Amino acid sequence: MGPEDEHAHQLLADWTPEGATRRARIIDLDEFEDLFRTFSHSAWRLETRRRYASDEATDTYREFVETGGVEWDESDPYCELIRSQTAQGKRVERVRIVDQPPTTGQLYLLNNAKRNRRLGEDIRNLWRADADRLQLPSEDFWLFDSRFAARLRFDDGDQLVDVELITEPAEIVRYSGMRDAAWSHAVPHEQFLAKPSSGE
Repeated sequence: MGPEDEHAHQLLADWTPEGATRRARIIDLDEFEDLFRTFSHSAWRLETRRRYASDEATDTYREFVETGGVEWDESDPYCELIRSQTAQGKRVERVRIVDQPPTTGQLYLLNNAKRNRRLGEDIRNLWRADADRLQLPSEDFWLFDSRFAARLRFDDGDQLVDVELITEPAEIVRYSGMRDAAWSHAVPHEQFLAKPSSGE
C-alpha cells in the first residue's frame, strides 16, 4: 500500500464517528426505484457481492451460463429510466468489485455492462485484492447526489431483503470517501476487459 492508499484508508477510518448510533430507515423497493427518478445530478453504485440471487433467477442468466453471451433487451423500464436520466446530463456510475478468478455472477455482470454502458452509465471495475488493500468495506450501496445513500441488505442466500436509506451527514461523508477511493483506483470497463489480471 502506497502513501496515497494509506492516506485514503486513514480518511475512511477518520470519517467513521466513534460510538455512532443511528436509527435505520427501511424503504420498500418502490421507494428505492423512485430514487432513480428523482435524483438531481449523480447516482453512484459500489457492487461488492460475489453473487446476486435475483440475477440467477432470470432467463438472461440461464442464457449466459448456457452460451456465454446474452442478447440484452434495452427496452425494459429500468433501461428507459436510466437512458432518460443520462440523456439529461445526469451521471450514473458504478464500481464493481471482481474476484480473481471472477465468479459466474461477476462474469454475467461484466457482460451486462455492455448494455448499461449503452444506456449512458460509466462502469469501472476493481479487483477484490485492490479493494482489500484500500480496506473498502463490503457494503453494497448507491449514493445519490452525495446527499443520501441506499444500502442494499442481503440475506445468507444472497437475496435482497430490503434497502436502508441513510441521510446522516457523517455517514454520507463516509460513503463519499468510499466512492472517491474506489473510483480513483478502479479501471474503466473496456480497459479492464482488455487486461484481465489482478495487481496481486
